Amino acid sequence: MNTQRWMSRQFFSFYMTWGIFLPYWTGWMIYTKGISVSQASLIMSIGLIARGFSTLVAFPYLSGKYSSKTLLNGMAVGTILSILCYIPANSFASLLVVTFILHFFYPTLMPALDSAAGFLVQSKQLKHYGKSRSWGSIGFVVAGMILTFFTGALGDEVILWALLLGISVFILLGFMRAPAILSEKTQADRTKNGGILDLFRVEHFGLVLVIVILLQSAHASYYNYGYIFLQEIHAPKYLIGTIINIAVIAEIIFFLIADKSFHKFSVGSLLTLAAFGATVRWILVFAFPNVIVFCIAQTLHACSFAMGHYAFMKYLIKHIPPEQIPKAQGIYSALALSWSTAAFTIFGGYLYEIEPKYAFLGMIICTIPSMMIALLYRKFEHHKKEVRLMVSTR
Repeated sequence: MNTQRWMSRQFFSFYMTWGIFLPYWTGWMIYTKGISVSQASLIMSIGLIARGFSTLVAFPYLSGKYSSKTLLNGMAVGTILSILCYIPANSFASLLVVTFILHFFYPTLMPALDSAAGFLVQSKQLKHYGKSRSWGSIGFVVAGMILTFFTGALGDEVILWALLLGISVFILLGFMRAPAILSEKTQADRTKNGGILDLFRVEHFGLVLVIVILLQSAHASYYNYGYIFLQEIHAPKYLIGTIINIAVIAEIIFFLIADKSFHKFSVGSLLTLAAFGATVRWILVFAFPNVIVFCIAQTLHACSFAMGHYAFMKYLIKHIPPEQIPKAQGIYSALALSWSTAAFTIFGGYLYEIEPKYAFLGMIICTIPSMMIALLYRKFEHHKKEVRLMVSTR
């Protein structure tokens, strides 16, 4: 079968659902369930904590028991059952419980897909990770564009049914034919090699992890306050969705060209560029709080998010044994994409109340240290390369 096409299809179908859930789910609870903004924020924060535990503990453990295909299908089924539980849930307590359960299953699909892609690249069955991952970003944009039309015509109630439909399609595709290596249960035996702490014995894993944690944490203010900041700087409401999608389009373009254009770049070089781009991005938003500069800064999402994520995947594929990839993905998802982002959301919120643009400038407290550490790691890489050349010329 065409593994590249299969992986692209899975990324596209999952991120279509993520393009419904991430931007719209909090609003759906507020407008259809009648809860307050503060209640919805608390519910989603608890969900983020649950997501961290799920990806850090449950996902690596289950990866040692089941094949990638079984795990993806099981988590997808758990996701749709959780979403169905939202239908009768009408109180704050019931919504909190259902959201906690949903975050055990749903966000785990993200590291599970990246782990599957990592296995396929290492086994030489997937040639271009970036090309397949770009289809995930395309799915995210497509979902937002389609849903905007339907919510305008049918109201916010359609968000739940759109998410159910999207997950149903993902489940259907998941039970279809997949690359044989993803159905092998021998993956469970591989994980007996050690626990999560053994990852930190892999050369420079801890260093690279710190860099990507800082890089991803720096998006906290953008993810949580970008929409209201655009209103603050008087962006036309009908253009806000388009402005936000500039970042995703930049991400798509990067993933499409990454395998060909950046394959000769070392992980350290990519991380340094990502951190530099992120620093420039947040300084621009702070220094020039207007719509045009914000749009220009959005293109740097290709560096701050996409390049950083691509560099981490490149490191995993090159240095992490196949049996340890789910654990590495679990740590990355929990620490970089969940808990640290939650912590810096609070920090960004404090700064936003003082002055909205301070929330973005404050993110350089993450990006500048990440750039310094990335330069250090790049130096280690360069030294190791020189040693190998010296040994080979003897």
